[in-house]
Amino acid sequence: MGPAKDCYSERLDQALALAAAAFRDKRRKRTDIPYLSHLLQVMVTVAEHGGTEDQLVAAVLHDYLEDIPGSSAQDLTLRFGPRVAELVVGLSDTTELPKPPWGPRKQAYLTHLARAPVELKLISAADKLHNARSIQRDLHQIGSEVFDRFSASRVQTLWYYRAVVRSLGHDWAHPLLDELRQVVDALHEQAGEPLPGPGELDPMPD
Repeated sequence: MGPAKDCYSERLDQALALAAAAFRDKRRKRTDIPYLSHLLQVMVTVAEHGGTEDQLVAAVLHDYLEDIPGSSAQDLTLRFGPRVAELVVGLSDTTELPKPPWGPRKQAYLTHLARAPVELKLISAADKLHNARSIQRDLHQIGSEVFDRFSASRVQTLWYYRAVVRSLGHDWAHPLLDELRQVVDALHEQAGEPLPGPGELDPMPD
């Protein structure tokens, strides 16, 4: 029996080190939880669903361009290759700082997400699943105050998660998407916000 083959290369080591350094002083919104915990959880979920090394690297860096001043896609290309950079760009709803207004930014991202390649959709589903579960947990612990952490209202936030599920489901089916859909439905029930009925219009709320 020959020597065991490595599961990944040093690129993932470097991506983990970059994420740990870049997000060292960042926490989850209005909590003391290190933001790195979210990045690692997304990467773990992608790995557990068969993600490639490019997907793992992009997963742990998926918020890098969006949240770290001075970061650039060119730098990611040099460090990790063009495919990783493309994935991280595609996972960012904006790379502008300050960020554009919530509504148009999210609507444009949802349109982009519907047409995105399946390798990107897997990372996005892992990202939104961890976020939705975190909201669920904190909604149970502190109540509706959890929605005060976001720039969007409670109704807008819940609408966005419904819309993400729809966009991800365009030409893509996957057990992770099914899990996200179940969590989003449960989150609505927990928040006391009814889901639209079948065939009902679900426009972005004001």
